[in-house]
Amino acid sequence: MTNPEVNFADALREVAQARNINEMQLIEAFEQSLAQAYTRNVEPDKRIEVHLDPQSGELEVLVVREVVEKVEDENLQISLADALELDSGVEIGMEMEFPVDREKFSRIALQAAKQTLTQKMRETERNVVFNEYKDREGQVLTAQVVRSDNKGNWFVELGAGEAILPPREQIPGEKLTPGNRVKIYLKEVRKTPKGPTILASRADERLLDYLLRQEIPEVANGIVEIKAIAREAGQRSKVAVFSHNSNVDPIGACIGHRGNRIQAVTGELGRERVDVILWDANTREFIRNALSPAKVGLIEVQQDGREATVTVTPDQLSLAIGKGGQNVRLAAKLTGFKIDLRETAAISDLDAAMQQAMEDGQVDASSNSAQSAFDALFKDSKSVATASPDDVQEE
Repeated sequence: MTNPEVNFADALREVAQARNINEMQLIEAFEQSLAQAYTRNVEPDKRIEVHLDPQSGELEVLVVREVVEKVEDENLQISLADALELDSGVEIGMEMEFPVDREKFSRIALQAAKQTLTQKMRETERNVVFNEYKDREGQVLTAQVVRSDNKGNWFVELGAGEAILPPREQIPGEKLTPGNRVKIYLKEVRKTPKGPTILASRADERLLDYLLRQEIPEVANGIVEIKAIAREAGQRSKVAVFSHNSNVDPIGACIGHRGNRIQAVTGELGRERVDVILWDANTREFIRNALSPAKVGLIEVQQDGREATVTVTPDQLSLAIGKGGQNVRLAAKLTGFKIDLRETAAISDLDAAMQQAMEDGQVDASSNSAQSAFDALFKDSKSVATASPDDVQEE
């Protein structure tokens, strides 16, 4: 039967186009919704089927009954004798469909169908969003800041859906404003009972990695390789780089002329400081570089325990530790070693080193090895600071 007032097919087609939903899926959802509503509110004991022709818009509501020899349930069955009066070709086991009069479509049934259809549309939209972004985890996207809530979460519009930036994934101190466009790292897409949840981040190290690749051609084409990144978002990061071309300075390539390349990166991250250091296959040299700008002395490495003891003179100690322990903490995270900083006396020259070593009884006075005397100074040291790759909290 056709509804003279409303063409359901046209109405659903417009909704499907406006909501970016598959038209046939929406029609199927409508059929199921109306069948459920009619069964529940009008004829609860009967089997109801609904068919909507997507071309003509013709809507049929049918009561389906099975042809049987002896009727046990009149709502679901019809006797063979009665069925033959209506159709001489029917046989036992076949199903017959009986159209429902329009007058039986009660207002409450149509309202229930509308509510169920709305729910189906929401579910379909959620699936569209999930399918759109499930394979885009790990990508960096440009999003528009939309709103925040009273829990400190920010929400950004991606296009087909919204992503959430919880406080832990935000850059501390960064002021986000609705309408602004920012780059976000798509960290996780998962299904929940309330729909898909898209977790975005501006604090993730991989956002920094992406920005470096975007701004530095040598990184993008593989000449300069990013070996490791340690980041404390909004404050400071350390990036270890290595050049596969001896004619290309990896640090200079990353910094750019007058710092223009690294400034473009930090500008996207709220002026976060980014230290670029040289990666070295030699663990001791890598640790030494990671602790820059501090200048450190002897480095003893325990390979099995992933620990390193680094001697530092008093004038370099605070620089090696950094504000709130940040420098040594980032160095530990960058290298993957627990770093134990030990203070040693400041020595101006090798002769003074020998003299102090002999006075302290650390080296045999008969020894004429200046290097042995100098090295011995570092054996009597005092631990002043430690940092572990896992220790990323402010002291």
